[in-house]
Amino acid sequence: SLVWAAKPGMLFQKDRESSPHSLNLSWVFGYNSSLAVHSLMEGEDRVLLYVSSHTVVIHDVLGNRQYHLQGHANVISCLCVSEDKRWVATADRGPNALIIVWDSFSGVPVRTIFESHPEEGVCAIAISRDAKYLVTISAGTVQRVCVWRWTLPTEKPLCSTELRPEFGYQDYVIFNPQDPHEFVSNSKTQVIFYLWVTSARGELVASLLSPQTFRSVVGCFSQSVFHFNNSQVLTGTSAGKVVVWDAVNPRTDPDEQQARPLGMTPTKMVPVQKESLTVLQVLESCIVTGDVKGHVKFYDGELLLLSLYSHSKVGPIRSLSFSTTLRDPPDAFPARSWPFLTSESDSSNSVSLALNRNFILSTSDATVFHVATDSADFEKVLEEAKKAVSAIACHPQQTLVAVGSHCGLLKVWDYRHTKYLDSRIFPEAGIQCLSYDPEGYFLAAGFTDGSVHILDAISLQSSCKELRFSQGPVTHISFSHNSQYLATADEKYSVIVYKKVLQNGRRSWEHLAGLDSHYKPIRSILFGVQADSNEPRLLSLGEDRQLVEYDLSSSIKDHLVVTHRDRVEQSAVPLCLAWYPQLSTESFILTANNCYKMKLLNTTTKMCRKTLLGPTYGSPLEKIQILPTTSAADPKQHYLVYITKDKVGLQILPVDGNPHKSSAFICHPDGASDLASSYDGRYIFTAGGSDCTVMKWKANLSALDAAAFLGGEDMIPFYSLLDGGREGEFFRELEDYFYYAQICSQGTNTLENRQVSTHIPLEEIPSVMRAIGFYPSEEEIEEMINEVKFSKYVDAGEQVTEINLEDFIKLYINHRPALGLSMKSLQRAFQVLGYDNEKGDKVIDRGDLLSLLQCRGEQMTEDELAQCLTTLLGRRPGRRGSEPDTSDPSGAAALIEEEIPAEITAEIFAADILGLPIAA
Repeated sequence: SLVWAAKPGMLFQKDRESSPHSLNLSWVFGYNSSLAVHSLMEGEDRVLLYVSSHTVVIHDVLGNRQYHLQGHANVISCLCVSEDKRWVATADRGPNALIIVWDSFSGVPVRTIFESHPEEGVCAIAISRDAKYLVTISAGTVQRVCVWRWTLPTEKPLCSTELRPEFGYQDYVIFNPQDPHEFVSNSKTQVIFYLWVTSARGELVASLLSPQTFRSVVGCFSQSVFHFNNSQVLTGTSAGKVVVWDAVNPRTDPDEQQARPLGMTPTKMVPVQKESLTVLQVLESCIVTGDVKGHVKFYDGELLLLSLYSHSKVGPIRSLSFSTTLRDPPDAFPARSWPFLTSESDSSNSVSLALNRNFILSTSDATVFHVATDSADFEKVLEEAKKAVSAIACHPQQTLVAVGSHCGLLKVWDYRHTKYLDSRIFPEAGIQCLSYDPEGYFLAAGFTDGSVHILDAISLQSSCKELRFSQGPVTHISFSHNSQYLATADEKYSVIVYKKVLQNGRRSWEHLAGLDSHYKPIRSILFGVQADSNEPRLLSLGEDRQLVEYDLSSSIKDHLVVTHRDRVEQSAVPLCLAWYPQLSTESFILTANNCYKMKLLNTTTKMCRKTLLGPTYGSPLEKIQILPTTSAADPKQHYLVYITKDKVGLQILPVDGNPHKSSAFICHPDGASDLASSYDGRYIFTAGGSDCTVMKWKANLSALDAAAFLGGEDMIPFYSLLDGGREGEFFRELEDYFYYAQICSQGTNTLENRQVSTHIPLEEIPSVMRAIGFYPSEEEIEEMINEVKFSKYVDAGEQVTEINLEDFIKLYINHRPALGLSMKSLQRAFQVLGYDNEKGDKVIDRGDLLSLLQCRGEQMTEDELAQCLTTLLGRRPGRRGSEPDTSDPSGAAALIEEEIPAEITAEIFAADILGLPIAA
């Protein structure tokens, strides 16, 4: 097998076969600085292992190569590495949390444990010295500790125990190197010692240390470690002290002392320094500490200082990882400026070995150093964003990508060679959005303090003074096609336009005008080109469902002119828009909403020309871009790239509702914040916001084309979206309704010969839709009919008056609710419109409901309301006998009062009035 034959160093020698996926992770910029960075290096190599979002990255720094271990669907919350650096165990938090053990030699996941802690996932993990056992601590409010023999094919732990809340939130755990049946964990205030046996619950004892124990300030616990003498446990604290725990307490009578771990008590507290200790490790016969000042100190077994390494540019230390091989030992330690104290243990071989290992140091501010112990040389290996990364932009003509973060760091990379080129730090505020101008001369950056900086695209130096006209953080920024205008949108719902001018013979930018265009957050701003000229167009789209177009040529200083303001959705919320490629005679704007629908709007009239089912991968599309076409590609073939809440995907154009024409992959489980594509369309970049990473994806369009082909042609993909498919009961019922509509259109009471047809008139569309369980609003009905009626108008100049069964099925699939009828949406409406009754239920008064139906939204007349309600309640107007006569308003009112309770809940409205089934 691959694992059996794997050897160190072979990971990057593997030939990457062509992938069957449409998007393949190519490179990851940034990492999770709250987790440890491990060194897998041998000798002078720089091979690092770290976590970026839900991916484990093995990074050969000198070879400029990365290998990605992908398998988690949630952000990885903890990891550990075996002593020989071969086995890597990772775990995550969230739904369907996993524990995965990887072979770092081959990159193969050798063991996956499902449902280890199904409620909250894992917050801490450790692997035993013999690499046979794992211990995990759950991340829930009530924590559970489990021990696993990961080499056995079982989903159950060897033993487990539940921790009481008074133990504190345990977030660190480590095995005893000498005995895998012992381990220790700690929270900020408590240390717990464990002893476990197979098929037993296990024993534990928790120890609380108070300032009264040693009459001294203790501080918060950081990490614990077993002393190499196998009798003590050490715990570092934020007060710069090391607590020594031992089963033998000199202050206790020997006859009363208990065996480990139950007898572990704090015997002394050693103040090793003033600064907070963040890392505590044992290496050979040395104890190693790291602190918030960036100091690394080596101590002997009695906590006497042996050596210290420090550098002025090193921040708070998050982890230390030592090389598995020794460098050539010098004849003597070189003279240097670092304090170096000797003790009797210096002559021991193990101490010499410990002090002879180079190591990797990572800091909490996302910087990684390689430290050579012979020269005390600190070499910076990585420096990444330490706060959220929310802005990326690709150069329009070169292989450059700019990345901006909330810590004010702006970095530019050559993404073809994954080479860092330049950077600049803005200490005053964080970068929220970025955009290159179409000519590639400028890079505009919008900041969280409302300012805008326009920089030289190469040197990153400011090309003009700072522009500060936004009252809130700038969320969107974009240049016009001719680079004459720059537009921004901010969190205060304003659109602000800047114009390029010449000042003293130099190109500069000045404020033109601004406008509070929306009353809800602005989702997108978009520049285009006028159809009859080369003048730029500017549009903005907001969550207020308004698409606003501005007249830039008529706008003057401090007056931004609006030409059109169109409502593009009735109830859904629009989230993004883009110019649709010219695939037909008519020109369109493409929008996507929060109901998984995409709409094509006429660029001139803004009329909705077509509604289509978009990708349905767990969350709606958040941002979309038309992927630039490459010279080798078919110029008529176009693709759409998009991000959802946590995924990145591709869609073949034209959009038609075929689910096989799109694909998506998890990119940032905690939320994707931005999207960019290279100028040639070969690479796609996604920013992860809070996970501080940017991922580079290589597009494999032929794989997506193949998937669409295998999904079937013509109607095959659409039949599969019907309940039961082409041979199912739903399709037969739809056929019956379709042909019954033909009969109704020709008249039910006629003796004339009927005209057998495969079409029905457009007027019958609403009736058939409602008959099969889709209840569109009047506006949706109008959009459906117009979509069919004018489908041939631009090309042939004729209106369509009827529709066949296949086109009707497509119309139904594209317009019906993507996720079906939802009881939650009805309950939300009652939350807004109703009140709490005496039982605490959300209800709407019967009179208020009737008034709302007649006065709000698509208003119903009194006759329409009476007819609908009497029909729904199983009564026909005009029936005589014991039932009320509902052919007049008084009869309908009597029936309504009789059948509908005075207080209506969402459940009563759905089940008793509408007659819809409610899932248990």
